[in-house]
Amino acid sequence: MPPAPGMGATMAELLSLSLLAAGVFFFAAGTVALLRFPDTLTRLHALTKADNLGLGLIVLGLALRTTQPAEAGVLLLIWLLALTASGPVGSLLGGVAARQEPKDRRS
Repeated sequence: MPPAPGMGATMAELLSLSLLAAGVFFFAAGTVALLRFPDTLTRLHALTKADNLGLGLIVLGLALRTTQPAEAGVLLLIWLLALTASGPVGSLLGGVAARQEPKDRRS
C-alpha cells in the first residue's frame, strides 16, 4: 500500500537528508579536531580533510534537492573550486606554521 499523500518521504529525500547529516557530522568532527589537536599541522590536516568531505556530502545532498540540472552543476563547481583551493592554501599555511614553530618541537 503506498504512503498517504504528504506523509511519506521519497527515497531521494531520505538519501538527501542522510548525505546532509553525514556532511554536518564531518564538519563537526573537523571543528572538534581544530580545538583538540596539539599542534598547527595536525589541526590543519584534520580540518582540511574533514571539511572537504563534509562539503562534498552536503553538496551531493543539496544537488539531489535541486530541480534544475544547472543548479546541481553550480553546486558541484563550487565543491571542485573548494577542493582545488584547499591543497595549495593548506600547504602555504603549513609552511608558515612550520617556519614559526620552535625548533625543539619539530621531530
